[in-house]
This record gives sequence, C-alpha cells and structure tokens, in this order.
Amino acid sequence: MSALRSRLRPGVAYPLGATWDGKGVNFALFSATAERVELCLFDETGKRERERLELFEHTDEIWHGYAPELRPGQLYGYRVYGPYQPQAGHRFNHHKLLLDPYAKTLHGQFRWNEALFGYQHGHPDGDLSFDTRDSAPFLPKCQVIDSARDRRNDHAPQRPWRETAIYELNLRGFTMRHPDVPADKRGTFAGLAAPEVIRHLQALGVTAIELLPVHGFVDEWSLFKAGRRNLWGYNPIAFFAPELRYLATGRADEVEAMVRTFHDAGIEVILDVVYNHTAEGDHSGPTLCFRGIDNLSYYRLSPDDPRYYQDFTGCGNSLNLHHPRILQLVMDSMRYWVEAMHVDGFRLDLAAALAREEDARFDRHSGFLDALRQDPVLARVKLIVEPWDAGIDGYHLGEFPPGIAEWNDRYRDTIRRFWRGDAGLVGELAARITGSADLFGRRGRRPWASINFVTCHDGFTLEDLVSYSVKHNEPNGESNRDGTDENYSWNCGVEGPTEAVEILELRRKQKRNLLALLLLSQGTPMLQAGDEFGRSQEGNNNAYCQDNELGWVDWSCAVTSEGTALRDFVRRLIRLRVERPVFCRDRFFPSDADGAAPKAIRWFRPDGQEKRPEDWQVPYARCLSFLLSGAANPASSADGEPPPNNDFFVILNADEKEIHFHLPPAVRWQRLIDTSNPDPFYARRLNEASLICSAKPSSLVLLRACNEPRDE
Repeated sequence: MSALRSRLRPGVAYPLGATWDGKGVNFALFSATAERVELCLFDETGKRERERLELFEHTDEIWHGYAPELRPGQLYGYRVYGPYQPQAGHRFNHHKLLLDPYAKTLHGQFRWNEALFGYQHGHPDGDLSFDTRDSAPFLPKCQVIDSARDRRNDHAPQRPWRETAIYELNLRGFTMRHPDVPADKRGTFAGLAAPEVIRHLQALGVTAIELLPVHGFVDEWSLFKAGRRNLWGYNPIAFFAPELRYLATGRADEVEAMVRTFHDAGIEVILDVVYNHTAEGDHSGPTLCFRGIDNLSYYRLSPDDPRYYQDFTGCGNSLNLHHPRILQLVMDSMRYWVEAMHVDGFRLDLAAALAREEDARFDRHSGFLDALRQDPVLARVKLIVEPWDAGIDGYHLGEFPPGIAEWNDRYRDTIRRFWRGDAGLVGELAARITGSADLFGRRGRRPWASINFVTCHDGFTLEDLVSYSVKHNEPNGESNRDGTDENYSWNCGVEGPTEAVEILELRRKQKRNLLALLLLSQGTPMLQAGDEFGRSQEGNNNAYCQDNELGWVDWSCAVTSEGTALRDFVRRLIRLRVERPVFCRDRFFPSDADGAAPKAIRWFRPDGQEKRPEDWQVPYARCLSFLLSGAANPASSADGEPPPNNDFFVILNADEKEIHFHLPPAVRWQRLIDTSNPDPFYARRLNEASLICSAKPSSLVLLRACNEPRDE
C-alpha cells in the first residue's frame, strides 16, 4: 500500500467533484448502483497512471475520500465497478476510464479509438458483448483546480430585457478568419476578447452575445470516420469544463477573463447550453462518463427494454432530470458558470426535453423548471429556452413559465414567408411583430419573452436566405438529407451566385427588409453573426460539421462596400430602436377593449381607413401598415423624464407592385427609412398636398411624425 493510499481519509460527500481546500483535495462521486469506485491518479502528462485509490466511504449514494497530499493541477479519472447487464440498464466496465461529471478542467485531447466502447466493437452480439481494453490512453484527464478566483473589477452590465439586442455566434467560427485576431488566439476565448472583435460589436450596438456551446464536447464517431469535426459543439460530455480547443492558454480562467472584457465593454455573455443529452449517444455509443458511472440513474431508459434509451433529442439519449442527483448536476453547472465565470444568462437547447417528467410528458411545473425559477443565483440572470425537442408532443412555444424568454420560430417563419411574397399572412404578421401577445401575453409576461429572429446558427445565413430556394448540404456527406427542407427562402430568381444586377439589388433589398422588420418589431431581437455584412455558407443550412472556411465567418465580406453599407444599416436600426422606446415597449399593446386613449397602435388600409375585422381575412393581401403612437408608450427614462418619442407610421409592402398609402393627416411626415433605396436611411418631408406615400414593390417604409401641424 502506498503512502498516499495509507493516508486517504474519509472525506465528505459534499460538494461533488474534486475540491481543493488549501490543504488537500476531496473527491466525491454520485453513483446509486456502483459496487466499487477507484480514483485513478495520473502523472503531469496524463499518459501514465501512477496510482489507483479505492474510495471506501459511501454515504447517501456518494462515494468519497480526501487526499491531503494532492494539489491543484493533479490529473485524475475514475473506474467504477458493477454489473455489465445492458438488458437491466447496467453498463459498468472498470476497464474504461471515466470523466468526473463535475470536472472543472480537462487535460489532453480526446482521441477516438474502439477501446472507448464498453463492448467489443464489431462483435456479433453488439453492445451485449464486453470489452477489456483500457480506454485511458484515449480520454482526456480531469484536472484539480484552485477554485479561488479574483473577482475584482468585474461589473456585470445587467441590461434590462427591454434594451437587449442579442448577437448569436460560434466562438471558434467567429474568429478563425478574423484578420486582426492573432493567429495563435483564433478560435479561442482569448481571441474572442480581442479589441478588434469588441469594437465591432460595440459599434454595431448589440448588448449581448449568445455563444454556441462552450462546454467540453466530443466530435461524433460518425464525423471522425468521415474525417470531419463538430463546429457547433452540441455534443457535450463535461458540463463544468470549457472546451479545450477553445482555450489558448489551456486554463479555465481564460473564460472568466473573456467575460470580464465583454463586461467592461458593456456587453453581456449568454451561454447556449446542452443539458438534454450527452456525447455518449445511444446503446451503441462509447463509455466516457455517465454511462459507466451509473447508466440507470443518469439516463432515461426505455420502460419496455432498459437496454435502450428514450431519445427526445435526436442524439441517441436523454438525460434523466427527473432524478434529483441529475437535476442537481444541471443546477450546479449553471450556478458554477454564473458564480465562477460570471456569465449573464443561458439559452437552454431543446428545453422541452428538460421539462419532461417521469411519464415523459412535458410539464410546465416540472422539477427542473420549478428549481430554475426559485434558484436565488439563477433568478438574476437571463434565461432563454428553445421551447421544443425532437420527441412526440415536443413543441411547446409559449408554454414556459414567467421569467423565461423563448425562441420564437413562428416569428421567424412568418417574417420569412411574408417577405418571400406569400399571401394572406397579414393577421399572423401583425401578431408576431407586436410581441406575440397571443403566445406570451399571460401571467404578467412581457414582450421581451419573445426572442425574435430571422436566422440563427441552425439554418441559412441571411445572405443564403435570399440567394437559395433549397438547401445545398452535400459537403456534409449525408446526400443532402440532413437539415430542414422548410426554409421559406427565395433565391430572387437565380439559385446561388449570380452577376445579374437586378437580382443582386433585389437580394440586397430583401436583406434590408428582413433586418429592418426584425429590429423594429416588439420583443427581443437576435442577430446571427455575420448577417450584418452578408456572410454566406453557400446554401448549407446545417453547417455543424463544417469546421473550415465554409462554416467560419468570412470577414472579407465586412470590408466590401456592400458589407459596409449593410452593417451601417443594422447599426442605425439598433440605435433607432434604443433611442425610440416605441419600438421596444415594456408592455404589450392594449386591445381596443381596454379603452386606451390615444390608441397605442392603429392599423390602416392603403386608402387611409382603419382596418375592419373583415380586412384581416383578405386572402391575397401582401401589405400592412400601422401607426405607432409615441404618446401612448408607457416607457420612461432612468431619471423619470419621458424619453424622446414620436409617432411612427410603418408600411410593409411585399407585393410585386407599387402601392400608394394615404397617411394620417394631422401632422407632417418624414420618410426615415425606405428599403427600396440603396441608401435606405434618409429624412425627407413628403409632399404636403397629397399626404400619399408610395411604397415600391418588396419594400419597407418608416415615416416619422415631425410633431408640427400641417399647413391648412
């Protein structure tokens, strides 16, 4: 027995993970069904296993021990013993090194090898066979860290929801082609914090970045065999540790430094997190962590045959958040990223899967959602959900509880279809651009609960949305079968690149239409990185495996005249939104029955008459106009004084012909935006005699009241 083994103390069952207390390290691992647990210690390279220490103490299903000689930097993993009985839901295999679910940092790269599977890969009995090869050489090692952090001088912006404009980006893809980011920092947290990147986002006016997953993740086995890599990161294995390939320094404190830099710039950091499944996949997947620790507890298994997994995610498995320890794992992870890394919020991927209870049905009062809403740490950060999953009855837009914002795909689809020229959408369009009160206007929820977007990582870029009518995912190696077929896109006459001047101008106008309506709609707008200067993925609407120039943001687009003009257009739209609260109301528009005077919003026909109920049912309608009353907007500035405001008249014409709109006659009007103009922002007083505004085909016009009476 070694000296270390002889002095291994009982330790404590909480907190879980490896905890350095200044004198030694406490290890605690949950497994309800294990028979024995060994702590494996590695040398500083992670290649040689120095020692195995059995954790003899077992309290409340937690295996624990305290090693007084160990220090931060120690590399470790676990081997867990128990029955290998897949038909009963058990998949223990002590020949497989396992990651600590609470590991804060990983060391060494993951390398695919058949030894990572708990069964003999290729055996006739499949996953019912048993593999005795050691997987340690191919798995990263967990690393003990000193959790004491310097938290000085970090002041979170704490932006109110009403002011929030989100910018969604993939950390690696955003900086890999950035010419002003040092080559050794591209694709990392340090690269994202580069001054040139910060200045771009500040100039644009966005208030928050939403990072695609940065938790430790694994490239899928199928991608490895095809010679590709996962760019997006939606295949997690470590919920506390940052992805190693994103760390220029190899240290987790690089994340905190990046967050602090963004906070100093007044920008919040929101993490897209994947707690619905893990990289271990279905019954034929590898044994890396949870499966080998306690498969029966960590995953939702089929009630008919526990050899197989319930899959609400389309990724092979679903984490079992109905179990209190697995729920604790997720909550502890979220609190860690807030308290240790200082992030400002989360976007929960496939959140409907997290709210399925024991009977597998979605429950808005599920244990997870109840725990989330009452948590004193998480209550002060922004919480966003993707309100669906891939299972049966998995779509629940508008059904999440108060305090949580939701990705609004009905907004996305309606705006795309309208500007594509689909008829009969004006009623649906009106509901979406006014905050989707039909979905969120209950239980005291506010318009910000609707996360409005036209594009996101999952789908076409804005440039491709107006350049391709069908997806072109052949580079993904799946015969173009992957990715959605329902894009509601329009190529404006030619599929893909063209030199036709009239088509290129139409595409530019369509991009302006989509961006303008997004940023003038009630709710919380979200932009996709690079859309502000027209980046393309050549029609690929599922570039998750394109960790190359196709999937990376092409910054050369940003310095072209076209890219610069579009970026300036977005910048001015965001500024207009911030300066004129009428475009980002804190409350839903009152209905006519509420008797508000003056009306906050009035809808008009082209002839200048207010819309009647039957006007909303016109099947061929492709235009909509409305008056926003600044006087009826309840928002106020921080010092109590009413913010600067005006009445605004908005015209949306998706028709193929020019339409003449009669304007309200009480005031003088200025044309502030006209997307049919290559220079769409300008102020010009209309012809006072006619008070008729002509809207060109496929164009948006915004008019501002000058707050002075017309000459009679």
